[in-house]
Amino acid sequence: MTRVLVAGETLVDFLPESTGPLSSVESFSRRPGGAPANVAVGLARLDAELAFWTRIGEDPFGDFLADALAEQGVPGTYVERDSEAKTTLAFVSLGEDADREFSFYRERAADTRMEPGAIPDDELADFGWVHFDVLSLDTEPSRSAALDLASRARDAGATVSFDPNARPERWTDFSYAQEAREGFALADVVKATPEDLREAGFEGDAPDLARAVCEHGPHTALVTLGGEGSYAYATADAPWAAGETETTHGGYDVEPVDTTGAGDAFTAGVVAALSEGKPLADALAFGNAVAALTTTAAGAMTALPTRDEVREFVG
Repeated sequence: MTRVLVAGETLVDFLPESTGPLSSVESFSRRPGGAPANVAVGLARLDAELAFWTRIGEDPFGDFLADALAEQGVPGTYVERDSEAKTTLAFVSLGEDADREFSFYRERAADTRMEPGAIPDDELADFGWVHFDVLSLDTEPSRSAALDLASRARDAGATVSFDPNARPERWTDFSYAQEAREGFALADVVKATPEDLREAGFEGDAPDLARAVCEHGPHTALVTLGGEGSYAYATADAPWAAGETETTHGGYDVEPVDTTGAGDAFTAGVVAALSEGKPLADALAFGNAVAALTTTAAGAMTALPTRDEVREFVG
């Protein structure tokens, strides 16, 4: 089985007890989160062999996250603790249709202080797949750490996947569009929403966007379309394509409670399937099933399904 390494932030999501803007919310519930952390836990719940490189504070919120990761089966080998920085917090607001917006408390937080070279080459060589996202690239030194990891992993022959997870409020020191393209250049597989790619300067519908991404380095692009499913395009260089390939999946009908983490769930499902050698169409369907199930409960990490639950769901 291919070992997967996920890298990036872990944070605490504060979910509102009511819908509407943050200014009107009176109480919140605490949940573990962060896009890379969600992917790592998603993979663990799907029985993948994985490790997770992240950095959290030596504070009560860091204790909460370390315990949550351990409870979900994520190994603690590369979960770093920082005695000089706080853990990142994110306050979530939910619209009537379960869509969400975020307000981050992250300045000089622990995950921004991840350092290049923390995982030595001989240990990195044990992983056949490495996943990172653009939110590590919005500040230093985490930006250099993530790019260094992806570059060394690709040089070692691993498959590198990347999520250009647009959060406009996060980008003050660097350009989102520029950093997204930095990620594309180091990635084999990209998972994105149309909104992510338009923020990065691309235009068109899902097929246009996917093909444009692949012109910047990756051999495979996956575009998620919310309740309408997802689209995938792969060039002839992709190991799961006999030639240029495109495929779509219409998704699954569910009653969404909270869409937080659905994209991360999709990523976990697709990475799990592709790293096991599944065909691209099967991986797309599996990712959609994992994502659909995640929206039926509150929270991101806590709503992620097991492999048995996905099997039961799809019948």
